[in-house]
Amino acid sequence: MTSQFNSLGWFLVGVIGLALLQRRLHQEIQSILFLITRRIDLALAIFSILFLPGVLLHELSHYFAARLLKVAVGRVSIIPQSLPDGKLRLGYVETAQTDFFRDAIIGAAPLIVGSVFVAYAGLVHLEFAALWTQVAVGDLSVITQALSHVVSQPDFWIWFYVIFVVSSTMFPSETDRRAWRPIFVLIGISFALLLMSGAGQWLWNNLSSVVQSGFYILSLIFVLSALVHLILWPPCWLLRVFLERTFRLKVV
Repeated sequence: MTSQFNSLGWFLVGVIGLALLQRRLHQEIQSILFLITRRIDLALAIFSILFLPGVLLHELSHYFAARLLKVAVGRVSIIPQSLPDGKLRLGYVETAQTDFFRDAIIGAAPLIVGSVFVAYAGLVHLEFAALWTQVAVGDLSVITQALSHVVSQPDFWIWFYVIFVVSSTMFPSETDRRAWRPIFVLIGISFALLLMSGAGQWLWNNLSSVVQSGFYILSLIFVLSALVHLILWPPCWLLRVFLERTFRLKVV
């Protein structure tokens, strides 16, 4: 039981860490670009180009999910737009109104596809799983060797960049999540009925290993994504502070 909770705990750490670091790092990068260009429109244009691979994968995930589910698709855009609430929308896909089940799948498509891509890039090409295993052991010398092995992989910095932009743009927007609540309510009710029927122990005995494996993989994906953001945040913060002091400007 402890291992299941460990996997779930690392999964939550990865998701929460990624959500917080993503927002903060986006702010730092936008501030740096504005301080360099002194133009909001140009800074946003460069920002959108920097994250274009992730945005493209995000919107294509929506598009193909909608087509596979036989939902009509309208306009598609990967041009950034500033919204009235101050947020930046990097792209969108218009889909016809449908049932909440298909809406939920279409909304979750970027998260699913993005997670699969990060798993492929991080676990296959960068062999992050080996590093994660050594971190669990806690031997600093072995961890250093494993980290060196990861960095020495072919095209490390290309894969590092792609993992960054994909994981940084794979979270569904508020609009994408609008149909999730009925799904979660339905799952919760179904689970409660199973427990009330006395099937709880059977579920635990037969599905615990599957759940553990699932959360282990998800924890690897989200911890890797959060780690990439954590590595990039300090130098971006330092550069933004340096530029503010050099140009005597303060970005709010």
